[in-house]
Amino acid sequence: MSRVTTASLMQMKQKGEKIAVLTSYDASFTVLLENAGVEVILVGDSLGMVIQGQESTLPVDVDDMVYHTQCVARGRRNALLVSDMPFMSYSSADQALGTAGRLMKDGGAHMVKLEGGATQLETVRQLTANGIPVCAHLGLLPQSVHKLGGYRVQGRDEESAQIMKEDALALEQAGAQMLVLECVPKALAAEISQSLAIPVIGIGAGPDCDGQVLVLYDMLGITPRYAPRFSKNFLAETHSVAEAIAAYVKAVKEVKFPAAEQSFE
Repeated sequence: MSRVTTASLMQMKQKGEKIAVLTSYDASFTVLLENAGVEVILVGDSLGMVIQGQESTLPVDVDDMVYHTQCVARGRRNALLVSDMPFMSYSSADQALGTAGRLMKDGGAHMVKLEGGATQLETVRQLTANGIPVCAHLGLLPQSVHKLGGYRVQGRDEESAQIMKEDALALEQAGAQMLVLECVPKALAAEISQSLAIPVIGIGAGPDCDGQVLVLYDMLGITPRYAPRFSKNFLAETHSVAEAIAAYVKAVKEVKFPAAEQSFE
């Protein structure tokens, strides 16, 4: 696999080639992801739950994210490396610049990811104006789980669906170069994916997004908590972690994952 860039991901979208994304938090797993052909590696603040044993992503701080991004960067060869900006680390555009600067300069990230719609437009503009690639995140926002009242599908009613479509377009216009949609009805996710020029990556958002992402521990069936419905245990059907990751990539590329049982109406 050649070096993955934001430009090559755009080309994949234009050609209709699905993008395989997984989370990683250390060098060893990262090498396995690279060997399997994963195009984008996300150092997710999900590490708070699967690595640290927290009940949510909220306790994760910038130091945690820099450390784990550094670990992943040491194992990365060709994949695009995206790092989450943790809760309350981008409350203003200036704070976001500082956080993103650390994740890229100290951590080695190529892109940062932040959650939220219209409220984040100025931050996205400021980051991109300073040469920082941004991945936006709409739908279920784990950092807002208490405000949302739990981990629930978003955009099922007409009003919230319309707001999400408007936010997605506004984020693209503000400079976001990729978008994650989490726990969104598949028809809405398909519509948003088709309306944007940038790649749209789904997690619990149906098969019609430009790519898919899962938490690595979920797709290996080793998450100590309840596995989300939109995930699948690929290790159960294979003989090794490496084979499971390869099976996930193959399923994404062949549009066999997510299936109906991992999607929402």
